[in-house]
Amino acid sequence: MVARQAQDKSSFDAAQALRLAQETFDIEAAAVLGLKKRINGAFALAVEMMLKVRGRVVVMGMGKSGHIGRKIAATLASTGTPAMFVHPAEASHGDLGMIKPVDLVLAISNGGESEEITVILPVLKRLGVPLIAMTGGLESTLARHAEVVLDSGVEKEACPLNLAPTASTTAQLALGDALAVALLDARGFKTEDFARSHPGGALGRKLLTHLSDVMRSGDAVPRVGADTSFSDLMREMSAKGLGASAVVDAEGRVLGIFTDGDLRRLIEKGIDLRELTAREVMHTRPRTIRHDVLAVEAAELMEQQRITSVLVIDAAGKLCGAVNSNDLMRAKVI
Repeated sequence: MVARQAQDKSSFDAAQALRLAQETFDIEAAAVLGLKKRINGAFALAVEMMLKVRGRVVVMGMGKSGHIGRKIAATLASTGTPAMFVHPAEASHGDLGMIKPVDLVLAISNGGESEEITVILPVLKRLGVPLIAMTGGLESTLARHAEVVLDSGVEKEACPLNLAPTASTTAQLALGDALAVALLDARGFKTEDFARSHPGGALGRKLLTHLSDVMRSGDAVPRVGADTSFSDLMREMSAKGLGASAVVDAEGRVLGIFTDGDLRRLIEKGIDLRELTAREVMHTRPRTIRHDVLAVEAAELMEQQRITSVLVIDAAGKLCGAVNSNDLMRAKVI
């Protein structure tokens, strides 16, 4: 057995593997480009039907077409079209109850004769559920029952045996993506809408997290009055751990800021700091940002100005918070 395995490994032809990979890319690229040539009014009608459906787009498919169907359903749902995947075999055993007359079915089958799908077509018709077929079998049972047929046929599979679904599933995937893109455009779907359906992702955090959600507020914000002694200013900075302190007037409006960098520069100049006040050492006209903006805007401001912290003000211009790059990193905004 060991000798046989060694012989099999030694017979591996790397050049053949590369050639087959390149042929696969060529065949699958041709399958997708073939769709472009055949796109017609049926596609536009399918988009219009899916756009107007009052319920959900129910995607169905068996085998490899089912795997593609799950991805298409997920893409539709994340881009503004309510959708779900129902396994055709399970539909015959109770899951058909998940489909309502207000829904629409998108059935995917390369040949259009998948028994698990064809057996439920009469039931869908009795329910009055519109049916869109995605198939290469334009004369198939599935195509004959559908209101709209999307031609996903391919000349040949990338599989050397022309058996394993390869080019055909690539074509189905591309056609599903085309439907999703056309639908999101028709719905006026925007970046913010995408973020709302992806709150756990990086884009969702960037587009949904407001500065007020991550900033330091209340007693956690280092602040002193303009006449505060330098020693008290340093105690406030050390206690709050921001690396800076705001200097505010009696109403809480920001007059300036004093940072660790300012301290270092003063020490380098040899200035006696013991008798100075916050007003005398602060940096006037500091960068501030409104509390109701997105947290990512604070990150952009800090990057542009090459600073590591920024003071946050409310609508009245009063200090209400502070944030530094570490706060934004912990919130996974940057």
